[in-house]
Amino acid sequence: MTRFDGQVALVTGGRSGIGQAIATRLAQEGARVLTAQRGTDDQFEGLSADFCDPDSPAQVIEAVKARAGRLDVLVNNAGMMQESRIEDMSPEDWQRSLTVNLTAPFLMIRAALPLLRAARGNIVNVGSIEGLGANPGHAAYCASKAGLHGLTRAVAVDHGAEGIRCNAVAPGWIDTDLNLDFIENMPDPQAFRRDIGRIHPVARTGAPEEVAALVAFLAARESGFVTGQVYTVDGGRMAKLSLP
Repeated sequence: MTRFDGQVALVTGGRSGIGQAIATRLAQEGARVLTAQRGTDDQFEGLSADFCDPDSPAQVIEAVKARAGRLDVLVNNAGMMQESRIEDMSPEDWQRSLTVNLTAPFLMIRAALPLLRAARGNIVNVGSIEGLGANPGHAAYCASKAGLHGLTRAVAVDHGAEGIRCNAVAPGWIDTDLNLDFIENMPDPQAFRRDIGRIHPVARTGAPEEVAALVAFLAARESGFVTGQVYTVDGGRMAKLSLP
């Protein structure tokens, strides 16, 4: 018997990257997994969603209810990043980042609460170490992820007595296809890999499956006394002081 037998999980942005690794891990452990994102999903039960549209989260939850009749695990993973300094960012671009990265998870949680309450279910939000620190040109991304961390704590406090737990993971540099493509387009990919490894105490970057393993633990019954927490998954990067 596996940890999620008989349970239904929804992973937003579950078609690729960290989201796909999470969906795969939950499915391997017995869950019926649905994903929500733009386009189709050839691996899981995909639901079409545009998280720039404020009506989309409620529509996704209604689709889950119609298909599966329940929801035990909600993973808010879908997100976006725009690189721009504050003075160069339009209010529209700023709002778009907050809409996708923060408002959409709020709306997903709000719509899912009746199903989660009935199942005494779990929420795991995918934040970022940029909700704790900042890289240059990432003002909107940092603000939205810090807000998502705060939302995680608020949901845990407000709904814990109803049997709903809410935690977050804050990944650092993870070797998704997007990041690997970024490395390959650098002038010297080998030098970049060496340099990015050096900023991590474990001397390497992370794998999507390593994030998925923690998400699965947080979503499982065995972590029943864990809620309102943000877990950093960054190979020790945030713990390491820079040299002069």
